[in-house]
Amino acid sequence: MADTPTDPTTTDTWARAIVQAHADRLGLPVAGSAPPAPGGDDGADPVLQAALRAAHALGFVAADALCVARAWVRQTRRTGAFDAAAWPCEPVDFGLGPRPRDGAFAPCPQALGLYAVLPDAAWVGRMARAGVPTLQLRFKSDDARAVQAQVRAAVAAVQGTGARLVVNDHWRAAIDAGAWGVHLGQEDLDRVGAAALPALRAAGLRLGLSTHGYAEMLRAEALGPSYIALGAVFPTTLKAMPTPPQGLGRLAVYARLLRHRPLVAIGGIDGARLGAVLATGVGSAGVVRALVAAADPEAAARALLRGFEDRAAAAPG
Repeated sequence: MADTPTDPTTTDTWARAIVQAHADRLGLPVAGSAPPAPGGDDGADPVLQAALRAAHALGFVAADALCVARAWVRQTRRTGAFDAAAWPCEPVDFGLGPRPRDGAFAPCPQALGLYAVLPDAAWVGRMARAGVPTLQLRFKSDDARAVQAQVRAAVAAVQGTGARLVVNDHWRAAIDAGAWGVHLGQEDLDRVGAAALPALRAAGLRLGLSTHGYAEMLRAEALGPSYIALGAVFPTTLKAMPTPPQGLGRLAVYARLLRHRPLVAIGGIDGARLGAVLATGVGSAGVVRALVAAADPEAAARALLRGFEDRAAAAPG
């Protein structure tokens, strides 16, 4: 066992040991003034209390800190010892059951490769012809006719290219047009999930879900999606995020926990950061500005695709 507190009954000592072991890799600015109350039957567990304090000190939001603390309790019981250096990364410690599960969505490749998030069908066609393997149409409009026209045009644009088309949010139009999949954010899931999820399952479309930390990851995983997006990895100006940028350290432990699920890292990723992102174990990286703001988007796509090829060539075996 790694270095651990000498007094196993002192939760403050355990909490400090966890923080010391993981601050450089996982720490973010602390949100809130006090750690959340553990509650429940296990609230008095010293491991839970220590891990909860430590997760809060490392800057995890309350819901995520509680997920980490409960996982640490399960890990300690499973291994028979508390280890401050062993950040929980086993699915069983987070209450995740075996896969595949009943009601899961249609499967997709473990590695979706370069995943371009694009504003309209013209961009979808352009990047499909440039060889980008996975494309998300993120067309923002309240005009139902315009949405339907864009989704149909995007589906037509990828025909014959081998590209996979995911439609953000507009799930009914995606089903009608025969898209490959649909992507929903957490807010979208709250808003349309009750209607969208059964319809998407019945139609055989893939489902991708956005997440921003442990609590949302566990919620998403319970639905059996085709893939899970993890973000934001780096700062991004494209949309307001519910949590600070997670960074490479957190991305690596998230990828380890969800290693059996196809994963897409997203948020502030460009060519300079791509190698480090892929080294965490994710099979896909989502990009927006790295393509749509590039002086030569096709050349930018080729450079990013080479980054995936270089990573694959360097992989063992």
